[in-house]
Amino acid sequence: MATEVLPERRAFAVGGAPGDPVLDVVVPVYNEERDLERCVRRLRAHLAAHFPYAYRITIADNASTDRTGVIADRLASAIDEVHAVRLDLKGRGRALRSTWLGSPAPVLAYMDVDLSTDLSALLPLVAPLISGHSDIAIGTRLARGARVVRGPRRELISRAYNLILRGTLAVRFSDAQCGFKAIRADVAARLLPMVRDHGWFFDTELLVIAERAGLRIHEVPVDWTDDPASTVDVVATAVTDLKGIARVGVALATGRLRPGELRRADMPGVPRGLARQLAGFCVVGVLSTAFYLGVYLGLRVLLPALAANFVALLLSAVANTALNRRITFGVRGRTGAARHQAQGLAVFLIGLALTTATLTVLDLAVPGAGHAVQVAALVAANLAATLVRFLLFRSWIFAPERKTT
Repeated sequence: MATEVLPERRAFAVGGAPGDPVLDVVVPVYNEERDLERCVRRLRAHLAAHFPYAYRITIADNASTDRTGVIADRLASAIDEVHAVRLDLKGRGRALRSTWLGSPAPVLAYMDVDLSTDLSALLPLVAPLISGHSDIAIGTRLARGARVVRGPRRELISRAYNLILRGTLAVRFSDAQCGFKAIRADVAARLLPMVRDHGWFFDTELLVIAERAGLRIHEVPVDWTDDPASTVDVVATAVTDLKGIARVGVALATGRLRPGELRRADMPGVPRGLARQLAGFCVVGVLSTAFYLGVYLGLRVLLPALAANFVALLLSAVANTALNRRITFGVRGRTGAARHQAQGLAVFLIGLALTTATLTVLDLAVPGAGHAVQVAALVAANLAATLVRFLLFRSWIFAPERKTT
């Protein structure tokens, strides 16, 4: 007999019709006849005791070949808050896409059937989404405050994977693959069509696109205990994930994937303007400065310092304007590109004046200064010109009224 919903369970004021669940927790399963019923009943008992709103548990059966589907249907018949969905194809990402997009709940979550994550973290996970503070929430095993019990092999692979993510796609979230995440339904409706993966990489791709779009990602340290009976092939999954990283990286670099399109005025929680532009400008600045220094050092062997500085700064200015046009200010296509480059060259003259003055003063103050001293002085001069360059880009070259799309 199903346990009754707590009478003090509160109504939710935003989204959904009266009687609809506030939270829909999806449990994707494939051949989990051994653990499914125990997991669902434990999860349901926890929600009934600790979650103050209406909820639903959705079992997403990924084309199981054992009795998982039969057990899921039986649980759905016996417990009002349980809903069962059968999919004809495998894939965790496919299951989440299908169930999340079809759910009436304004807040969507999922967790692994083995309940490796302590359920006490569930309310802290979804509370920022219910309140509107955040757009996505993830459990993390790699942040301070998390307590994790697992073997050294899985620990090493997990940490290496997240380091690779940070090094290649410059992500800031700490744990991409923890099977404990939540998202607001309005955000999912716009975000999921951009996610291509149907399997284990789904989580990572979702988070990368969300972060690039400026969505607010809330992280919750979790207590996590590895399931020794897990059938997941960790090595095969890691290889698939690396392929996914390469695919997403190429798509972002070539413009086939454009998370910036999600930044809409009517999408709550998506910061537009200064903060996002500063982040893009900083990334472009690091790349163009490295390019500038490489060209300068290469030319310095053949040319005097002032001539090498002029050529290096000119080439890096062209590259800097092109990258900022595309990455920082989101301008696509060729319309206005020539004008932007001409205006960028005007900004270049400011940098040229500062760096030339720096080299001149250095030559007078320290005659015969070595390459290392010259490079240090030029870096300082470029940093001084950076603020002026950003302000001119934002207020003149790529001002909103001049922006072409």
